[in-house]
Amino acid sequence: MYGHVEKLAEQIKKGAASVEGVEAKLWQVPETLPDEVLSKMSAPPKSDVPIITPGELAEADGFVLAFQQDLG
Repeated sequence: MYGHVEKLAEQIKKGAASVEGVEAKLWQVPETLPDEVLSKMSAPPKSDVPIITPGELAEADGFVLAFQQDLG
């Protein structure tokens, strides 16, 4: 929600893309919280990283999953 995971993902993508012959792409999964809830949480606008589809996920040779959990 605050960009921490996206920053981590950008660095992973950068590292993967530095390997010859590797094409790295960055996607996000659809948001599960309603806009009303996000607004009450003062969530910033969503990133312009494209939303992945099940078909695109199936085409990948590999993937890295990351998420942020608020323990507060």
